[in-house]
Amino acid sequence: MAIGKTDKDFVKKGFEEYAKRLKRYVQFEFIVIPDIKNAKNLNRESQKSKEGELLKEKFRGGHVILLDENGKSYSSLDFAGFIEKMLMTGVKNLIFVIGGPYGFSDEVYNSCQGKMSISKMTFSHQMIRMIFAEQLYRSFTIIKGEPYHHQ
Repeated sequence: MAIGKTDKDFVKKGFEEYAKRLKRYVQFEFIVIPDIKNAKNLNRESQKSKEGELLKEKFRGGHVILLDENGKSYSSLDFAGFIEKMLMTGVKNLIFVIGGPYGFSDEVYNSCQGKMSISKMTFSHQMIRMIFAEQLYRSFTIIKGEPYHHQ
């Protein structure tokens, strides 16, 4: 799940490639929450709050993990282990959330089950879509013992 659509064609194409690959392993759906209208007239906290309201409507019944710079860091192997654990414990609806340009509201932080960091570096919230989709795909190839990931 992510806030706002991407206008970068190379990001769209990269994301679509990994989303297509993921469907071999798991039911995968990508939900885009529309950008807030008139966001330029809002301060950061107001924008995060409005985005948070829209996000929380979609969280029902899901195990929500926020992609957040202050979240837990994983290696690719550790992330695959996390995904496998979620599958083994019967989590039916695992939701990873990419926030808007200013991150998440306190209400969203309080309603999630965890946070994870992709990197100590900062990436645009559009680029993270493609990077995360690749890592999610990589985790399934690791779980299945397929040769995509090299050690």
